[in-house]
Amino acid sequence: MSSNAPMSLYLDPQIRDWVLFPITLVMILVGVFRHYVVVLLQSSPQKLSRAGIREQRALARSQILRATSANSPIPSLYYKAISQNLSEAFKSGTYLKDGPPKGDSASSTPNPFSDPAAMDGMMAGMKTQMVMMVPQMVIMGWINFFFQGFVLIKLPFPLTLGFKSMLQRGIETPDMDVRWVSSLSWYFLNFFGLNGLYRLILGGDNSADSSRDMTVSPFAATGTAQPGQPQDFAKLFKAECDNLEFAEGLYAWVVDEMDIKILRKYGKLPPDSK
Repeated sequence: MSSNAPMSLYLDPQIRDWVLFPITLVMILVGVFRHYVVVLLQSSPQKLSRAGIREQRALARSQILRATSANSPIPSLYYKAISQNLSEAFKSGTYLKDGPPKGDSASSTPNPFSDPAAMDGMMAGMKTQMVMMVPQMVIMGWINFFFQGFVLIKLPFPLTLGFKSMLQRGIETPDMDVRWVSSLSWYFLNFFGLNGLYRLILGGDNSADSSRDMTVSPFAATGTAQPGQPQDFAKLFKAECDNLEFAEGLYAWVVDEMDIKILRKYGKLPPDSK
């Protein structure tokens, strides 16, 4: 036999029954358990006050008015009146939840730690992170303590040597075939590879995907437009005033020259040469 021939390994079937299957089953059950724990920890969203709803609706009404300015169903006189009324209200802070700004408070950024809704959002993110980290730390410690150095399975397809460090963590054997997978590497393969199974069992919007939450900060709710994140409506209203002024230059009433358009549509007038 040639000395360069690859060595063949024969695994005890008990390794499959008492190591490979238990690790996989434990990770699946922990993912399902984590999903339902996160669901239980989620608190119901707080209801906005009447002033807060009015603040949001005023901004939405202005955005709709701008979006339809090129083909507006509102006559010119009423459009300009509505646009100017909104601009004056935005400048004076009429629609702000806390009333018109006083002094230097107009330029101050809202503090997320002073908003109970924002604090609830951060606490929910931290609890989700803890539910993700603690089980994974326990599973990794369990595998390192009981199954360190175990070879569990051989992949049925060829791989390059670049995968050796990824598939054989915890086994320092340079001559072993790269297709063999160690116990710790099997943990990481399950960690990133069970997401499809979780989506099949729990649905697309599940909380069992630990790899997704690894890149999410528990304070992410303070940087995105989440329900618990305070928006600076004073700055939004100021920008909306400029947008409304720009939209007035694009205004066109959809009913303008409607009679000519109808006659051209039915061939009573020659088509427009433009």
